[in-house]
Amino acid sequence: MKTGKIIEPTVSQLEDELNRRKNNKKKLNIFRSIVNSLLLVAAVTVLIAMLWMPVMQVHGTSMEPFLKDGQILVAVRGERLIKQGNIVAFYYDNQVLLKRVIGLPGDVINIDKYGNVYVNGRMLNEPYIEKKSLGICDIKLPVTVPENAIFVLGDKRDVSIDSRSSDVGMIYSERTIGKIVFRVWDFNSFGPI
Repeated sequence: MKTGKIIEPTVSQLEDELNRRKNNKKKLNIFRSIVNSLLLVAAVTVLIAMLWMPVMQVHGTSMEPFLKDGQILVAVRGERLIKQGNIVAFYYDNQVLLKRVIGLPGDVINIDKYGNVYVNGRMLNEPYIEKKSLGICDIKLPVTVPENAIFVLGDKRDVSIDSRSSDVGMIYSERTIGKIVFRVWDFNSFGPI
């Protein structure tokens, strides 16, 4: 019967192994730190997106040619930021709609049979629309925008369902998501709005 000889490592080999394990532990700690940082950044990003800067996608053609189907946009919450001419996102019938602000609280809105829009008796200059149209309108005009509300229209007036329809009506602050401020996708139109 043969007995094996036990080879004991040298002090140098033990130090090398100890250093290797320390380095592996440092690398693991660095990796954990990076993963934790990325998770924190992702969580903060989601929180910001949900609370202050919601991200949404355009569905449909009612805002063409300015906004196109499939584009991804960023909004900023805050009713005080909304001005005439801004594009806003709001809730309607379990959907999010995007329309242009035409009237603010106290404004008197009128639209003639040719699609000319008047705010407080002055015809609105609307270079963002291709074709004027009275569109789908079943409200009595002129109309005064109530306190805490806005009057909105789509840019493609002949097909847009907006404040001209009694189904949508005025957009009150509790339905407003925010003002559209940035186009993220597609890259051809990337940038501020």
